[in-house]
Amino acid sequence: MFQLMNTVGVLVFIVCMLMSMVFLAKRKDKFKNIGKAVLTSFALFLVFFMSGCSSKDKVENKTSKDSKAAISDSVKDKSLGTLKVHYIDVGQADSILLQQNGHNMLIDAGNNEDSNLVKKYLQDQGVTNLEFLVGTHPHEDHIGGMDYVINSFKIGKVYMPKVTSTTKTFRDVVNATKNKGLKFTNPNVGDSFKLGDAKCTILSPKSSSYKSLNDYSIVIKVEFGENSFLFTGDAQGTSEMEMVKANLDLKADVLKVGHHGSRTSTVSNFLEKVNPKYAVVSVGKDNDYRHPHQGVMDRLKSKNINVYRTDENGTVIATSDGKTIKFNCKPGSYKGNSTSSKSSSSSTSVNSSTSNSSSTKTSNSSSQNETRTVKQESTNSSNQSSSVSESNQNKVGETVWISATGKKYHSRPDCGRMNPNKARKMNRQDAENAGYQPCKKCY
Repeated sequence: MFQLMNTVGVLVFIVCMLMSMVFLAKRKDKFKNIGKAVLTSFALFLVFFMSGCSSKDKVENKTSKDSKAAISDSVKDKSLGTLKVHYIDVGQADSILLQQNGHNMLIDAGNNEDSNLVKKYLQDQGVTNLEFLVGTHPHEDHIGGMDYVINSFKIGKVYMPKVTSTTKTFRDVVNATKNKGLKFTNPNVGDSFKLGDAKCTILSPKSSSYKSLNDYSIVIKVEFGENSFLFTGDAQGTSEMEMVKANLDLKADVLKVGHHGSRTSTVSNFLEKVNPKYAVVSVGKDNDYRHPHQGVMDRLKSKNINVYRTDENGTVIATSDGKTIKFNCKPGSYKGNSTSSKSSSSSTSVNSSTSNSSSTKTSNSSSQNETRTVKQESTNSSNQSSSVSESNQNKVGETVWISATGKKYHSRPDCGRMNPNKARKMNRQDAENAGYQPCKKCY
C-alpha cells in the first residue's frame, strides 16, 4: 500500500512539472529551448522510472509465487508423514501392522497362541483403533488371534474372503465379529480404500472357486507417495498367475513373500511383474515345513532383492516417507531348504488345528450369499506326518507336552516359543480328554 502511494505521488509531481514546462515554453520564446530540454529529460526519466517499477513488480511477483509454491510443497511434505509397516514376528504365521499418521490396519493376526503377543505389540505401538482388519484366508496361522484382536480393540471394517471353514478358529472369528455388531466385507478386485494418505487396492482373489484355500487369500497393494508394498497372504501360483494374466499393476518396492516362502508361491512370472527391491518372509525358525524353500530364495537372490526374514531378523519394520524406505535391521540370508519334511497348508485344500489333510466340498448357503464353504474330512495318510487320523487321536500311552499357558499339546517340549523347562508331560489321550488340541506345527 505504501509503495503504491509513493508511486502515485511521484507520478503526480512529474505530471505537474511537465505541464509547467510546457506552459513556460508557450509563453516565452527564450524559454523555448529550455522547455524542450526539460520536457525531453522528464520524459526519459518517466520511461526509465516506469520500466524500473514494472521490472521490480515482476521480480516481486515471481518471488511471491516461488515462496507460495515452496510453502505449499513444504506443507504437502509435512502432511504426508510416514507409513510404517510392521511384519510382526509370530513364528510360522502372519501378522502385519500398517500405521499412517494415526490410521491403523492389521493384516492377519497369527496363530491362536499368538493372541496375547499380537495384542501387546499393537498396544505398544499406541494402537487403540483399527480402521481395517484383514483376514487374508481362514487358516489358523493367519486368523488364529483375530477374534482376540476384535474383542480387544475398536474395529472399523473387517475384510474376509468369500469362503468359510468348519474349524473352531473360524467360528470364533465369526462370533467375535457378530458380537461386536460387525459384518465381513468380501473383497472385490479393483476396490480401493484409503488408510490416511496411503491408497490400498485389492488385487485378489479373482475367481469364486479354488482347489486350495490358500488361493482365496486377499492380496492388497498399498501405495504411499512414490513407494508401494504388496501383501499376498498365502496366495499360490494359481492366484499369482491370475493377477499376471489380468495385467494388474503388481509393481511394488516391497513384496511380502507368499506362504512363508513355500515352493508353491512366488512363481517366476509373478516375481518378474512385481520386480521388488525388497522382500519380507514371515517364517518360523527351524519350522517343520522347512520354509522358506531354496528355490524361492534363489529366485530372489538372482534378482538382487534384499530379503528380510522374521526367523533371522525378528520383527521387521519398514518405514516410508513417500520417497525412500528404511528398515530397522540389516537384510537376512538367502538360506532355504530344498525338501519338505511334512505337508503344510500349501499343499492341502483346507487346514485346521486338528487336521492338515482334507478335501474341499462346495455348498450353497442363502445366508452366506452362495459363499463357498470348505468342509474338512479326516483322512489316513501314511506319508504325511502332519495328518491326524482317528487311530492317532485315540492312541493311548503316547507322551505329549503341554505349555504353561497354551491350549494345545505338542510332540516335543520345545515347539515354537515353548519353554521346555516349563512344559509338562501328559498322556495324549488324557490331554485330549482335558480339551487340548494337537499343535499344527508339530502334528
